[in-house]
Amino acid sequence: MFTGIIAQLGEIKAITPQSGGLRLSIEIGTLAHDCNIGDSIAVNGACLTVVQLENTNALFDVSNETIEKTNVHSWAVGTQVNLESALRLGDKLGGHMVSGHVDGLGTLLSRDPDGDCELFTFQLPNNDCIRVVEKGSIAIDGISLTCFNCNGNKFQVAVIPHTLKVTNLGNMSTNDRVHMEQDMIGRWVATLLPETEN
Repeated sequence: MFTGIIAQLGEIKAITPQSGGLRLSIEIGTLAHDCNIGDSIAVNGACLTVVQLENTNALFDVSNETIEKTNVHSWAVGTQVNLESALRLGDKLGGHMVSGHVDGLGTLLSRDPDGDCELFTFQLPNNDCIRVVEKGSIAIDGISLTCFNCNGNKFQVAVIPHTLKVTNLGNMSTNDRVHMEQDMIGRWVATLLPETEN
């Protein structure tokens, strides 16, 4: 489990094809000081397992299933990724409960200044795998954000300067694809309740 509060940015150091997927080497910085083989780390919101440690580089095996459901295939050496260690009992819940299971790929439609902040407008995936509600939570590339101006398959989030600085949102451009994970409670409600006609 995660909270969507990014600990730091990491950097892809190597990508090695292997049978059944890829092996990623990621510079995880200070997270390596308290990291063990078998630990889970959310990388751009995708929960990956540490299989090897080399100083401050962590190696992760990525299955074909994960590659198909995420934008890992578009990463390259030098790509910056958001990192968050798994939640411990007793940790502060600064964001919202996040499982690290990417629901789908959304698209950044625009980013516009709003005082010191920026308004990001996103489009949901086309397969109805994610639902958003006004003032509800969503994880975008692993970052816990609040949705508003929800209109069909589009919604906005307001991003403060701190988040722009410490996550990869500051580097995003129009038409970039992002990992989206809907609120866990919303996922269960949508699964358990039948569709209602308006």
